[in-house]
Amino acid sequence: MKPVDPGTPPSATDIELRLLMEAIYLRYSYDFRDYTGASQKRRVLYALQQLNLPHISALQERVLRDAALFGELLQYLTIPVSEMFRDPPYFLALREQVVPVLQTYPSLKIWIAGCSTGEEAYSMAILLREEGLLSRTQIYATDINPTSLEKARQGIFPLEAIRSYTTNYQRSGGRRAFSDYYTAAYDAARFDPSLCADVIFADHSLATDSVFAETHLVSCRNVLIYFNRSLQDRALGLFHESLCHRGFLGLGSKESIDFSAYAQRFDTLARAERIYRKV
Repeated sequence: MKPVDPGTPPSATDIELRLLMEAIYLRYSYDFRDYTGASQKRRVLYALQQLNLPHISALQERVLRDAALFGELLQYLTIPVSEMFRDPPYFLALREQVVPVLQTYPSLKIWIAGCSTGEEAYSMAILLREEGLLSRTQIYATDINPTSLEKARQGIFPLEAIRSYTTNYQRSGGRRAFSDYYTAAYDAARFDPSLCADVIFADHSLATDSVFAETHLVSCRNVLIYFNRSLQDRALGLFHESLCHRGFLGLGSKESIDFSAYAQRFDTLARAERIYRKV
């Protein structure tokens, strides 16, 4: 959490929030202590309303003794916000500027950090299949929310979202009809299981866990915006350590390595699309 100005006494809510995050870390080993205070507070206060609890201290007392309730709270703390081919220029830049380099490797490893409910993993798999790379690529899709990971494994998304996904796909340089990749039934679209047959969906925390593989591309988009500076630097350090020589890093449209501790350890490949290359 953002440190409180020593000249300004913290409010009771701020104190309760810090104690709750410390309690969660000690009890369940989930570390939200260095997430930005504003978004964290907003999510916790919303959880209080939904769980019908009067204040954060009451939530802390319940969470410490009820693992199931913590599971519910986790869904509020890690609200999944994603879509397929989100920010199409990013995926177009991957096709045009990153894929030609990736095609020179006999095999590839890609890490999608903070994969949420799987939209980016399936988007990446589709892009790689169209570029002839999926069959020789191992994708690691990680998140801290087990419910989101299970949804990602299923590859089932709301049918109402397919229209916007299709537009994103087309704008990202898609080479086929998007409908080739899914089967629609009732109110859902189930994507071709072969797309992610070899994807490893796994629990991994950027706040507490370490590097697990050498990779050629790390895509971590719209995750760092929820971290304070020290946690951003920790995550960037993990990505730098994970990447092979001259490996690629992709961030979200509102994220940057500028002014971070790793600013000099990456070259900028596509500034507008937030794609960098390890020095």
